[in-house]
Amino acid sequence: MNDTAAKSGQRMLPTDRIAYSAITDRPKLKLPGGARMAIWVIVNVEDWDPKDTMPRTVLTPPAGGAPVPDIPNWCWHEYGNRVGFWRFIKVFDEFAIPGVLAINGCAIEAYPPIVKAALDRKWEFIGHGFTQRNMQKVPDEKADIHMTTEAIKKATGKLPRGWLGPGLTETWETPDLLKEDGYDYVADWVLDDQPVWLKTRGKPIVNIPYTQECNDVAMMLIQHHKASEYYDRAMDQFEQIYEDAEDSARVMALVVHPYIMGAPHRLKYFRKIFENIRRKSDVAFMTGEQIFDWYLKVGPKAP
Repeated sequence: MNDTAAKSGQRMLPTDRIAYSAITDRPKLKLPGGARMAIWVIVNVEDWDPKDTMPRTVLTPPAGGAPVPDIPNWCWHEYGNRVGFWRFIKVFDEFAIPGVLAINGCAIEAYPPIVKAALDRKWEFIGHGFTQRNMQKVPDEKADIHMTTEAIKKATGKLPRGWLGPGLTETWETPDLLKEDGYDYVADWVLDDQPVWLKTRGKPIVNIPYTQECNDVAMMLIQHHKASEYYDRAMDQFEQIYEDAEDSARVMALVVHPYIMGAPHRLKYFRKIFENIRRKSDVAFMTGEQIFDWYLKVGPKAP
C-alpha cells in the first residue's frame, strides 16, 4: 500500500505497516554502559467487572455456560490484586528492577494502593485498554484509548507513552489511533527482538519487543505447565538472546499477572530469575520508555 492509500483511510494490512527485515542484516545497535541486552518486566493489572463474563477462568461451572455472577473466577483474579501484586513488589524492590505497569484505565480507580505503590517506585504506566476486553469488541476504540490515556495522566501527572492491548488485540486502526492520541510505542507486535518502526496513516510508531513465550498467561493458563516452567523458559530464553546480542543489542520481555505468577506456589520461580540474571553486569533492566528513547537515538530513522 502506498502512502496516499494509507492516508485515505483504506485498510492497512500488517505487511503495509512493516516490511520484512532480517535481524542479521541491520546496522549494529549498542546499549549504553556496555550492556549487550535490555530486559523490561511488565506487570499486567486488570479490573474484571463482576457483572460481565470473566475474561479467563480457572474453574469451569458445573453445568457449563458462562454464569453471572461468576464468583469463583472473579475471586481467583481478585486475589492477585489483593495479595499477589504485593509479592511482586517485594521482588522488584529486592533486585532493584524498574517496573512497567500495563493497567486498564478503569483499574486505576479500582485499585488506588496499587497505583500508589507503582508511583512511589517510579514505575512506568502504559495503557492496557480502558476495560479488559478485546479491542475488536470495544464500542468506540478511539474513545476507549483516550479514556485510558486520560486516566493514566490524571494518576501520574503525565501522558502515557506506551500501549499494550488487552490480550495483544488490535483492530485494523489501532496503531493509527494510538499515534494520534500521542503514544510513542506499542508492544502488541511480537515479531522481533529489536524495536521496529510501524507505519500509520500519520507519523510512524515504534513497536518494542514483547513476548508470548515468557508470558504467564500462555504457560500457566493455556499450556498448563507446572510453576517451574516459567523459570526454566525465562532462563533458556535469556541465555539464547544474551548469546545473540554479542554483536548487536537485543531486547527481552518478561510478562506477569498478579493472579498467576503472584500465586503462592509460583512466586519463588519468578524471583529466582532475577537471582540469576542480576549476576550479569552487562544486562540492563529498563522501562519501555527508556528502551524507546534509546532506540530513537541509535536506531534507524523513522520511515
